[in-house]
This record gives sequence, structure tokens and C-alpha cells, in this order.
Amino acid sequence: MTKKERATFVINTLNDLYPEIPIPLDHKDPYTLLIAVLLSAQCTDVRVNQITPILFEKADNPYDMIKMSVEEIKEIIKPCGLSPMKSKGIYGLSHILIDKYEGKVPQSFEALESLPAVGHKTASVVMSQAFGVPAFPVDTHIHRLMYRWNLSNGKNVVQTEKDAKAIFPRELWNDLHLQIIWYGREYSPARGWDIERDIITKAIGRKEILKEFEKKTSR
Repeated sequence: MTKKERATFVINTLNDLYPEIPIPLDHKDPYTLLIAVLLSAQCTDVRVNQITPILFEKADNPYDMIKMSVEEIKEIIKPCGLSPMKSKGIYGLSHILIDKYEGKVPQSFEALESLPAVGHKTASVVMSQAFGVPAFPVDTHIHRLMYRWNLSNGKNVVQTEKDAKAIFPRELWNDLHLQIIWYGREYSPARGWDIERDIITKAIGRKEILKEFEKKTSR
């Protein structure tokens, strides 16, 4: 298959598997999504979804969030990891939203990425899921699968995002990045990978990866 044919196969297979696409992080508005995505750095979505109800019960908007101290926020979010940096980021960005944006989350990549503890991936998730702006946030699952499917060279997430945007139609980005994440979790994980279940990689996977898997299983 050509690269374009492989991309079409991915799109069609994922649409069959995930006609309805769940949003991984629980939230009710752009602010709570922003906080949830920030917390998800180096933390599972399941863990984040356990912690955010506790945090949002106390503060689900920037005005209530800055009534808490950085230490109070840190204690609540500690199970998510990186709590010193994340708590300062949450407190700091909440102040900026109030001072600069009337308490609302700005609707631009540049403005979002200027906020404390908010990187390009977090901004991309918020822009796509909160505001419907086409974006292709690359997490570890997408980075891994784009390489396994020989659609990217796997050098870094910046290159993976660039390759994904080049090969997949822009109008599909927001759904597709979520579909790939769910597929990676369910069918093509980093550990405990069973290629018999992974129908996409089995059909279009990078040759050296398929050969390496065959070697391991034939020992």
C-alpha cells in the first residue's frame, strides 16, 4: 500500500471501531478541560478523572481557584504527579485568566501556550475539544502508532504531529486523534502487545516491527 492508502485504511478501520468517540477527560467547560489536560501530563486519564471531582468541588473556575493557596491545590492533585509544578501552573494561569481574559479561556494557540504549565499539546487538546478548532495533539499512543504504521519516522512528537497533519484530512483531525488514542490503549499498547488483535498494524505495519515481533514470538 502507498502511504495515502495506509492512511485511508486507518481512517476507515477507526471509524468502524469508534463511530462514537468518548472524550477521555471528564470536564464541563473550557476551564475544567484546561485544568484536566494540564494534570494529565505524565499521569493516566483514569487517575485525573478521580482527582478532578475533588478539585472542582472546591474550585471549578479561576475565581474560586485563586481563593485556594498553591499548597492547598498541590495537596489535592498530588496523586497526579508533578504536583509542585502543576499547582503553581494552575494557580498562576487562573490569575492570568482573570486579569487578562475576564476569567475565560482564550481561544488561540498563542494565548494558551503563553499560560504557565501549558505546552503545545495541552493547547491543542483545548483548541480541538473545547473550541472545535482543527488540531492534532500527539500523545505517547499517537507517537507510537504513527511509527508502527510507517506514517512517521518516530524521531519526536513535533515531527509526528507534522506528518499526521500532512497525511490526514484537516476536517478529521479532531476525531481522528481521539480514535487513535483509544485504539492504542485497546489494541496496540506499548506493553502486552498482541499483534493478532492489532488489525491495523498487522495489515500495514512497518516491516521491521512486524519482523521483530515474529522473532520474539517464534523463540
